[in-house]
Amino acid sequence: MTSASVLDSIIEGVCADLAVREAAVPLAEVKAAAEAMPPPLDVMAALREPGIAVIAEVKRASPSKGQLAPIADPADLASTYADGGARAISVLTEQRRFNGSLADLDAVRAAVSVPVLRKDFIVRPYQIHEARAHGADMLLLIVAALGQQALESLLDRTESLGMTALVEVHTEEEADRALTAGAKVIGVNARDLNTLEVDRDCFARIAPGLPTEVVKIAESGVRGTADLLAYAGAGADAVLVGEGLVTSGDPRAAVADLVSAGKHPSCPKSAR
Repeated sequence: MTSASVLDSIIEGVCADLAVREAAVPLAEVKAAAEAMPPPLDVMAALREPGIAVIAEVKRASPSKGQLAPIADPADLASTYADGGARAISVLTEQRRFNGSLADLDAVRAAVSVPVLRKDFIVRPYQIHEARAHGADMLLLIVAALGQQALESLLDRTESLGMTALVEVHTEEEADRALTAGAKVIGVNARDLNTLEVDRDCFARIAPGLPTEVVKIAESGVRGTADLLAYAGAGADAVLVGEGLVTSGDPRAAVADLVSAGKHPSCPKSAR
């Protein structure tokens, strides 16, 4: 496998696993379950509160680092994050590379009162209804994984269910595509999903071209408060942190440190 095929390989596995679920649970049944759920939480309000929002991630593994943490009890970890001040919780549900599951999403949704993000490789409408049926308020749409028509269609479907789409980009071209699709929340991933390399300057290059009204989230590369402050200085409204928390030894303290830094008077967005 060449490095450029990493994303394609992940999506191939996602589609295979999705086909199994589609065969087991018809779309009509998933839609009915989604409609029976309470309304999604207001993600935009949560992300726009003063200070840099911390989205804390339940993440067992990754393609770049392999196993990170066993996380036997995702609900307990999510509660710990929320106690530390996390504004939202991200849950990996992709099973092959990230060791996640929809059961993790169910457990986290039941454990916390803050918004929950389904972090996966969304390629079909089925997954959007599935996300809502399992309690997600927000889901990830990765521009690099989708053609423009699919991106726009999936974004519309997400919003039609009352959820918020976090539209992920890595280049200026992808950011333009996200804006054309109507994205209200854009995440700039410092990691190139084709090569798995990290470029921490990526956010600073892309953020100035995003409209003020768009919520800007910095993804990947947050190792501590210095990285949060650097992203804040470049215009971030929020940071999404996974590896740095699950490997910290004290996730609550790690989240609390980031939250405190994001509210400190020296933080560029502390009063915005």
